[in-house]
Amino acid sequence: MPLRRSALDSGPAKAAASAPSRGATRGQVDSAVRSGLLTGRFIPGKAVTIRGLAAELGVSPMPVREVLQRLAAENALEVKPNGRVQIPDMTPARFDEVMKARLLLEPELAALALPHLKPADTADLRAIDDEIDARLTDGDAEAYMRLNHAFHFRIYRASGSQVLLPLIDSLWLQFAPFMRTVYGRVGTASLVDQHKEAIRAIEQSDIPALRKAIAADITDGMGLLGKEILADA
Repeated sequence: MPLRRSALDSGPAKAAASAPSRGATRGQVDSAVRSGLLTGRFIPGKAVTIRGLAAELGVSPMPVREVLQRLAAENALEVKPNGRVQIPDMTPARFDEVMKARLLLEPELAALALPHLKPADTADLRAIDDEIDARLTDGDAEAYMRLNHAFHFRIYRASGSQVLLPLIDSLWLQFAPFMRTVYGRVGTASLVDQHKEAIRAIEQSDIPALRKAIAADITDGMGLLGKEILADA
């Protein structure tokens, strides 16, 4: 949504007022693009333009360009010399590397988060998982991806990590568009729900069980289905 132009006329007051607006606009664009990546609204291999995306979001090209360049630095996007932007194609080698990184980092971050998770957190996780069950039944892949991300990061953010959390956030941006394509082809009904095991482990303060549940969720969801699609490509 475009921000309204300040009513201030000119001079230092106008400059001071416009700086927060630019920052707010960048924040809006960043949130919108990241959400689009995480829910699979961007399709691997299909290009968009900076100007086209700016028009869709109702902002000037400048904040869009800044956000896309930052996401390109995280390997979530490729910015071409002609200004077109696309999701990198998923190759078997890239897929295996992302899988290995997730299996190394996410169970560890969940273990770091566990001591900070309270009964209110497990109640929230259970509510999210109930919604996921409904989406698995009705085959709403986009909603499933949004809720699955919410479930995992509800755990991970409790860790307060300033190193592992950004790394994992970047990994999710890299694999989510591909997995949305996978779910669009094979559906979500075959996914195994490991979240209940994770919730049980959190309630029992069982770090090994939580690590195991998170790892199983990654291999059962991304691992099995993703490898199957890549093998058929």
